[in-house]
Amino acid sequence: MNNWKIESSPIKQLIMTIAIIIAGIVLMYGFRNYDASGFTNSLAGFLLGVLLLLIGVPGLLAISKETITVFPKERKILIENNNLFRKNIRNIFFNEIESIHLSTLGNKTDGSRSYYLVLELRSGKSFPLFFPAYYTGRFNRAIAEDRRRRLENYINQ
Repeated sequence: MNNWKIESSPIKQLIMTIAIIIAGIVLMYGFRNYDASGFTNSLAGFLLGVLLLLIGVPGLLAISKETITVFPKERKILIENNNLFRKNIRNIFFNEIESIHLSTLGNKTDGSRSYYLVLELRSGKSFPLFFPAYYTGRFNRAIAEDRRRRLENYINQ
C-alpha cells in the first residue's frame, strides 16, 4: 500500500483572516463618528470592528500548514504542524488507536457544519484529525466518511 498524504491550505486560512481584518477596518471606519453618549448602534458597530480587528491580527500569526501522512508499512500516522514560530511533529502508531469516529463542528441550519475524524486512543485520550485546519472537503460528510473508511482499512491490514 502507498503512503497517503493530505495537506491543509494555509492560503484559505490567510484569505479568511484578511477578510476578518478588512471587515473590522470597514466597520471601525464606517462608525468612527459613533455617539459616545450611551449604548448606541453606532457604538456597537465601531466596537464590533475593533473586536474583528483584535481577532484577525493575531490570526495572522496563527496561520499554519498541517500535513497528515499515513504510512501503512510503518503502521503509523505522522502529523506535522508548521507555523511562523515552531514546527510540531506527532506520531500516532496504529496499535495506539482503539477506534475512529466522525465528528462535526457547527450546525446544519446555518450551513457551516464541518467534519473531521477523531482518533480514540487506547490511553483514553482523543486526537482530532483534519481539524481545525483548512482541508479540502471539510464541509462534505461523504469525503470525511471516505477518509475514515480509508484510514480504518489501513489500520485493519
